Amino acid sequence: MQTHHWPAEGLTRVPYWVYSDAAIYEEEQERIFRGPTWNFLCLEAELESPNTYRRSSLGAMPVVVTRDKDGNLHAFENRCAHRGSLLLLNDSGEARDIICVYHNWSYDLCGNLTGVAFRKGLRGKGGMPPDCRPEAHGPRKLKLETLAGLVFGTLSADTPPLERYLGAEIVARIRRVMRAPVRVLGDYSQMLPSNWKLYMENVKDTYHASLLHTFFTTFRLNRLSQQGGIVVSDSGGHHVSYSLAADSGGNEYEQAGMRAAQEGFGLEAPQLLEAVDEFGDGLACRFCPCSRPSCCSRPATASRCAAWCRKASTRPSWYGPASASRAMTPR
Repeated sequence: MQTHHWPAEGLTRVPYWVYSDAAIYEEEQERIFRGPTWNFLCLEAELESPNTYRRSSLGAMPVVVTRDKDGNLHAFENRCAHRGSLLLLNDSGEARDIICVYHNWSYDLCGNLTGVAFRKGLRGKGGMPPDCRPEAHGPRKLKLETLAGLVFGTLSADTPPLERYLGAEIVARIRRVMRAPVRVLGDYSQMLPSNWKLYMENVKDTYHASLLHTFFTTFRLNRLSQQGGIVVSDSGGHHVSYSLAADSGGNEYEQAGMRAAQEGFGLEAPQLLEAVDEFGDGLACRFCPCSRPSCCSRPATASRCAAWCRKASTRPSWYGPASASRAMTPR
């Protein structure tokens, strides 16, 4: 077993082996993703109707979120209790029950095992013991809470209530971004050759946005010359970053030859970028990485965004992280 040593500089230097060590990764799965943390799973809007489901994940554990016939939300491990086969293969869909394709064990949308093929055997042979209790053999279930249309889940009974976990400062800003019901327009996924830490670190890095993203810099949505800041929760585990709409109008990026500042770009509909200060505080862009690393819980990660439409009163806001971006527009 390889022995690692932390650099003498302390926490100001994070060695590369932290990102790839298999033992550390397994401990993260246990203590973070399966521990007392809330993990973002999906949007309520992705399960608008009864008898629908949406695949998600809890770290490396595949999860399915469902809305049952009565409209209640549930989440459980997306694996059959028999041999561990995936129960649902499609990303989303409609279903009144779930049947494992391997041995035809069936489940309801609450995650309860409801049927075992040939449970009593066939022609007097085989079958399960008479005292078999299917209800005791379902997949692992998650506890759920929702916030402003966002669905969070946890496996731990020790996880505090969601709003207390996030803190009042973060909750208020999530409610601001998700101020109205949303409608899912579509989705896409990005597969990154890394584990969860690399993307989570990127989301926490406010330094790169205007240096990398041409759209932000060229159209002056986010530049270091703008006023802004970061709000960190009392726990230190959650934060929000923001920028004000007003820009100095200087040419520091152009003079420095920053690649993100591109001349000659324009929009066919420049009114797309006209901001309306609906809250009276001048904020233009707000980024809400709303939780500890557990919030970035799926292997394929991208930013979830609230898309601007011509009837909306504000410019785009970006909400993340998550695995598959789903463009949304206020109803």
